[in-house]
Amino acid sequence: MDHSYRGALAGDKGSRGRGGRPGFAPAYAPLEPEPLPPNDDANSRIFAFVDDLFFQAKIQETARKLNVKVEFVKNEKDLLERIKLNGEEKPSLVIFDMNNVNAKPLTLIPKLKTKLKKTSIIGFLSHVQGDLKQKAHEVGCDMVLPRSAFSQNLPQLLRRHGAPEDEASAE
Repeated sequence: MDHSYRGALAGDKGSRGRGGRPGFAPAYAPLEPEPLPPNDDANSRIFAFVDDLFFQAKIQETARKLNVKVEFVKNEKDLLERIKLNGEEKPSLVIFDMNNVNAKPLTLIPKLKTKLKKTSIIGFLSHVQGDLKQKAHEVGCDMVLPRSAFSQNLPQLLRRHGAPEDEASAE
């Protein structure tokens, strides 16, 4: 059988993107959001109940690139102390690793929802934990994402919630 046509197709990358299958678009890489202007004296508006070192590093690195301050807290008392240090400014986002047993997210989220009415609460978990996702929504979590979706959307989430009040309301 004559396979000489393969040589001619190997040079044709036009419809094949980066050497992928013919007829399929090249891989899409989402654009990173613009970093916020640096503000060293700004209070942290984002708090995270995350004890997984991998996700802590990922959140810290993304926040650093965007000039957003994120504080990691261990329990409710720690969070309330840090909020008091911020003065009147309430956090705009609280992130929960729904598998963080030290934070007890299913009991803490309803308490935070009553104290911090305008604060968004986002949880992330393994994609196979459907029951936990349902419970998180029931106790007041505004959004519950699989770990992969959380990682993918992290820059946009931090950018939106890390912006000062006047800039955040303009968006």
